[in-house]
Amino acid sequence: TPAGSPYLCHREPELKVPCFFHFLALAVCFSDRASCSFGEGRRQWLHSSRPNESAFLHETFPSDFLWGVGTSAHQTEGSWNQDGKGPSIWDHFTHTRGSSTADTASDSYVRWNEDVEAVAYLGTHFYAFSLSWPRLFPNGTGSPNAAGVTHYRLLIDRLKARGVQPVVTLFHWDLPQVLQERYGGWTNHSMVEIFAGYAAFCFQTFGGSVKYWLTMHNPYLMAVQGYGTGMHAPGGTSDPAAPYVVAHNLIRAHAKAWHVYNTHFRSLQKGQVSITLASHSINPVRTTPANVELCQKSMEAVIGWFAGPIHGEGDYPTSLKISSHGLIPEFSPEEMFFIQGTADFFALSFGPHTLRLGKGLPLFGQKLSLDLRQVLGWIQLEYDNPAILVAESGWFSNAHKTVEDTVAIYLLKGFINQVLQAIVYDSVPVFGYTAWSLVDGFEWNFGYTMRTGLFHVDFNSTGRNRAPKTTAKFYKQVITDNGFPQEKIQGYFPCDFQWGVTDSILQVNFHPYSPQFRDPHLYRWNFSGDGLLHPVSGVTLSTRGAQCTDFLSIQRHLHLIQLVGVSHYSFSLDWSLLLPHGDPSNVDSEVLRYYRCVLSELHKLGVKATVTLYHRNKRSPSQGMPEPLYAAGGWLNRGVVEAFEGYATLCFKELSAWVSVWITIMEPNQLAKTFNGSKEQQQRIERHVLLAHAGAWHIYDTQYRPQYGAQVSFALHANWGEPANPFVKSHEAAARRFMFFELGRFLDPILTSTGERHPSGLQVYLGENGFAESRTSPLLHFTDQEKQKLRGTMDFIALNHFRTFLVSQQQPPPLDHEYTLMIDHNWHISAQGQTIVPWGLRKVLTWVKDRYRNAWPVVVTAMGVDDGASQDDQLRQRYITEYLQEALKARDLDGVELRGVYIWSLQDRHALHFGLFTSPQHQSRAKGSAEVYRRIIGSGGFPGDGETRRACRRRDCALCAAAAENKALLFFGFYILFNTSMYYYYYYYYYKKSSRD
Repeated sequence: TPAGSPYLCHREPELKVPCFFHFLALAVCFSDRASCSFGEGRRQWLHSSRPNESAFLHETFPSDFLWGVGTSAHQTEGSWNQDGKGPSIWDHFTHTRGSSTADTASDSYVRWNEDVEAVAYLGTHFYAFSLSWPRLFPNGTGSPNAAGVTHYRLLIDRLKARGVQPVVTLFHWDLPQVLQERYGGWTNHSMVEIFAGYAAFCFQTFGGSVKYWLTMHNPYLMAVQGYGTGMHAPGGTSDPAAPYVVAHNLIRAHAKAWHVYNTHFRSLQKGQVSITLASHSINPVRTTPANVELCQKSMEAVIGWFAGPIHGEGDYPTSLKISSHGLIPEFSPEEMFFIQGTADFFALSFGPHTLRLGKGLPLFGQKLSLDLRQVLGWIQLEYDNPAILVAESGWFSNAHKTVEDTVAIYLLKGFINQVLQAIVYDSVPVFGYTAWSLVDGFEWNFGYTMRTGLFHVDFNSTGRNRAPKTTAKFYKQVITDNGFPQEKIQGYFPCDFQWGVTDSILQVNFHPYSPQFRDPHLYRWNFSGDGLLHPVSGVTLSTRGAQCTDFLSIQRHLHLIQLVGVSHYSFSLDWSLLLPHGDPSNVDSEVLRYYRCVLSELHKLGVKATVTLYHRNKRSPSQGMPEPLYAAGGWLNRGVVEAFEGYATLCFKELSAWVSVWITIMEPNQLAKTFNGSKEQQQRIERHVLLAHAGAWHIYDTQYRPQYGAQVSFALHANWGEPANPFVKSHEAAARRFMFFELGRFLDPILTSTGERHPSGLQVYLGENGFAESRTSPLLHFTDQEKQKLRGTMDFIALNHFRTFLVSQQQPPPLDHEYTLMIDHNWHISAQGQTIVPWGLRKVLTWVKDRYRNAWPVVVTAMGVDDGASQDDQLRQRYITEYLQEALKARDLDGVELRGVYIWSLQDRHALHFGLFTSPQHQSRAKGSAEVYRRIIGSGGFPGDGETRRACRRRDCALCAAAAENKALLFFGFYILFNTSMYYYYYYYYYKKSSRD
């Protein structure tokens, strides 16, 4: 150590390898740079996609995974000149520039015990904090400050007593000001030895209780912002080479400290030492070799600047040395060997400060991203799979946020899940995660305009009161669950479960026919040499009547249905085609015949039909309604109610023989939303639609149910609304309102005894807001006679489920519904913007069950997702599997009387969208999802290990059921009967014959 050093004396560590062999290895590298260059990280962008790249992973972390939370001294401690502490470069920087200071900050030097209690509240395994160098050594060197030493000993001892491991950073940017003034800070090579002496003192003083040491935090920002842009202390901007010199000295200082620990303390204390390096993440604007090289270059210029020498080959990345030629210093061969490998694990910072640099980062024209998994994968590839500690990760909220930091929850959730994906999918050895930070504090050049704490600090109170934010509650739950567990169950759906597939409005396709037996002419071919058929005059052949097999399109459609193996097929009739004038006395007979053929052919195959009377046709100018009715105002016109009842009567009369389920109106809760009119007009549409349904239901119930026994309902569009922040009561109330407006308004008049029922607290909510005269009540109101007509007009609850939303309280709340919808950015979003949230299906089913006391069975009449793949539609395959899992949980775990599920849809129309099969123009090819669905149907659900399928008996055959139960006895009886019969046959045949002879 330098003469007069106040720190613990130590020797230079001896080289472990003879210099000759080291120089030989370096010579090989210099002669063939490519062979020694790591550069493997570029493989991260060479593949089109990573496994399950967009899917949120519901899984748990390894059992020994370490959960932590962190802070830094200058950001939180305050007491900047108390108990003998000297000024730091940040104290000087903020005091001289007139900006916000950290003089008090979070007051953690005084309230450190409250911080420990906050750590205990979270349940973390470790607490990462930094030592204040100027608090321990006010003059940078010399005698230690006893008060500072006592403070950190008390903190460490209290953490250990609470079962929390301390993870200690020696230097988090708060260099003693005296060292800046005396040496010029990190621009001076002398800082290497000074830092090594400071580190030795800390190892000696606290090392017996500390197993994880971090020498310094994010040296990239220290070098670039502190000595390049001047945004950070000490504010240097004059020398363009200064950041490179500073980085050079920081790296050498870290290596020196590592060797001090390795030589003098490791054998006794058995700890580990590393350095926290920061990174951004980046994606190519287009995946070309040139752009991939630019992404690699960008990573090498930030994290590789420091990781290359320490975790790599002992030197800076080649691309950085080329781009910074003339500015960046060089390591000698001896220094390269001394620096290389001076980290026992890789400590990564992936926080907002580095990423908020934005354009200040060397992006080389590529796209900045928030992909922690990508960075972890890059480190794995680039540095030969080191063990990784995520030493800083999290996001920020604006200063006006207090304990409700909803957006931060989902960003934190995303980062944690990306770590989980890196572990599970990519086998990256991440052993710990540090949420940043424990409490709100001083955020460097952002002052107090942003907050990163899991605990809110009231900076306006002298007590700096702390309160857990909703992110703290979320993180606590993640730690308790050790990740994001999701139970997968094994089991079967009932034997009479409706396994369905659905199309929207069935396209009436009369051509081509099968012409044989229908043309009465006899033909001669090529009579005049023209190669054509010519009818023979005077000859008339016998013909047969029209047959359903003439519709080749039906046969092709039925073939696809058979391939899937469903029990039910759902489609919609076209009201405008069947009754073009809206008059039941003027039916298009060919359209009716087509529908009869579809249904009768389905019946022959044993596939039951679910038929919808009206499904709004977006492609039709009249929305799928007869043109005269649409011209008269459509559903706004009360007369359409009677017209619909007449149309329903016709369909019931002509088609009921082949229909097992009737859906009167598809998604009545969506019809009004498509109408660009006033609230009053939209509510009039909704009233008329419900009354039309009720009228049709009564017609079937009185006239056709006794003979045909089908079930009748309407199908609601059933989105699920999840509280955006589950820890905020106003969000829970907003989600309840959302579900009432989505479903309750339409189901309550039918399924409740009073005809109108409001969810808990809704009536109070409506009364408190006291809707102004200019505003319309969102509730649907009916006369007493209409209530009577509506009540009970539903045989089951039919739901179409496609989306889940996050619901929060509208701010400010002047709107009728008073909620705001958002989505979790961690959810997978399809190409058409559909959120894929399997548990949303289970929750909406449970909501219906709880609200209506499980008195009505439920059928999911449509669910599906768009997938642009022509055959290997991985998204849809996963969707079907996961959503059916949730459906089974709703039945078996939640007690929902779920009777069936229909997948939307059987076949694409034109483009690759929702179909299990491609369109006829694309040869009607089966996609992978068709096989997945067929396999689940064939198994009856999700068999246990070693099982293949569930044996089901026909419930409509008592004799068959009895036979199935007594197979062994029946076989034995048949065996006896057969042998007895043979005995008598031979006896009579031979005995009688012998007697006659």
